[in-house]
Amino acid sequence: MQTIKALIDAGKANAGPPLGPALGPLGVDTMGIVNEINEKTKDLEGMQIPVMVHIDKNKSFTVEVGAPLTSALIKKELGVKKAVGAVKTEVTGNLSFDQIIRIAKSKHNQVVSRDLKSTILEILGSCRSMGVRVENKPVSSVVKEVKSGVFDEKIK
Repeated sequence: MQTIKALIDAGKANAGPPLGPALGPLGVDTMGIVNEINEKTKDLEGMQIPVMVHIDKNKSFTVEVGAPLTSALIKKELGVKKAVGAVKTEVTGNLSFDQIIRIAKSKHNQVVSRDLKSTILEILGSCRSMGVRVENKPVSSVVKEVKSGVFDEKIK
C-alpha cells in the first residue's frame, strides 16, 4: 500500500499540484480521488486540510481527511483571511475563551496533549504567534489564568 500526503484547500482539490504529479505515475483514477476529497472537505471550504490517499496494489484507494490546521481554525473563528505580520505591535483579532475551547475540542484528538487544558494551552500558543488576543487580553495573561485554574469550570 502506498500513501500520498498533501495539504489542500478544502473543496478545491484538482488534478494539478500537489495531488496530480503524485498520483499520475501510479495509474489511479486521479479525478475520482479529487472528487472524493472535494466531497469530504466541502464543509470546510476556505481552510487548508491535510489529506492522505491510501492506494492498494489493485489501484483502489481510500481518502483520509485530517483536521484543519490550528491557524486555519483560528482565522475562521476570527473571520479573517490572514494574520498580522507584526504580532508585537498589531492585533489580528480577539477570540472569546469559548471559541478557544471549541477550537481545542476539534483538535484534541490530533495533538500530543493528554487533556483538554493542555490542548487549550497549545491553541493559545498559536494565537500568540498570530497576534490574536483572547477575552480582550494578551495571550500571556490568559495562559497564566488557565494555568492557575481561573477557567477550570469552563474546561470540562
